[in-house]
Amino acid sequence: MADVTRRLHLRHLRGAPTSWVSHTAGGKVRAQGTGLSFWYRPLTAVLSEVPVDDRELPLLFHARTEDFADVTVQATVTYRFSDPAAAATRLDFSIDPYRGRWRGQPLDQVATLLAELAQQPALDVLARVPLAEALTTGIAPVRQAVADVLAGDPRLTETGVTVVSARVAAIRPEPELERALQTPTREQVQQDADRATYARRANAVQQERAIAENELQSKIELARREQQLVEQRGANTRREAELDAEAWLVAARGEAERQEVAAQGAAERSRLTAGAEADAARVRDDARAAGARVVGLAEAEAEAARLAAYRDLPPAVLQSLALRELAAHVPAIGELTVTPDLLGKLIGRLG
Repeated sequence: MADVTRRLHLRHLRGAPTSWVSHTAGGKVRAQGTGLSFWYRPLTAVLSEVPVDDRELPLLFHARTEDFADVTVQATVTYRFSDPAAAATRLDFSIDPYRGRWRGQPLDQVATLLAELAQQPALDVLARVPLAEALTTGIAPVRQAVADVLAGDPRLTETGVTVVSARVAAIRPEPELERALQTPTREQVQQDADRATYARRANAVQQERAIAENELQSKIELARREQQLVEQRGANTRREAELDAEAWLVAARGEAERQEVAAQGAAERSRLTAGAEADAARVRDDARAAGARVVGLAEAEAEAARLAAYRDLPPAVLQSLALRELAAHVPAIGELTVTPDLLGKLIGRLG
């Protein structure tokens, strides 16, 4: 709306770029146009203000289809005042010179006119089509019919109103009928959802089966590797036992060979010792035999020398020597009886 300010007994009006303002005083037009700013006397001034920007008019009306189904049409009409001077003469766009407000409701009149003009072609189009067609393909024909009627209506042209566009947002049946119509689709969607759920569950089962098979294969592979590990450990243990046995056998053979060598050495030492002892015994025997032979020869020579010495002695001396020798070897005699006969014979021999 225009901005009106007071200065003493005068008023100042400042318009907007989107508002067309007309100032008439004494039956003469003093100023008119958009974006005006002027002083005026409120007692003699006649002011009109027409918006020239694009206006959106939402429409909502009921219609009936060919099969007697009630539907609701939701549309939007965009319009503007292309000839504000004509609009100011056909509709009451006068404003209060003191406050700068419209005295009436001109935009409501334009809205009523556009709603009546737009509703009639929409009703005609929907009355010739069934509900299903109206809901599926009815928006484009209704929009085209409304746009054609609004573009060629002479009342709008005379009023200076130009329809920029007409849009039909939706055609909807009654809530109960809409739910009934949505039931097959809802059921189909539910069936598709169920199939998707079953497919997802089947896929999940397949995935779980695959996971279980993978786990089973993993367990089998793990068991096989454990078996290989046990077998390898057994083989390692057996190999260790074989190596220990071989080492023990080598050690036993070495010990046996060492003992055999030691026994052979001991036998050789014994043989050498026995040989040495035999040689020593033989040497001793030889020495003894040689000594005995020498002693025998000496004794024989001594005996021969003694016999040679005794050979020239008289018998009595020999008897005395024999007695002496015999006395040296005769055991102890406790008592000896010497008779006169024996003594006489002995003395006789000695004499």
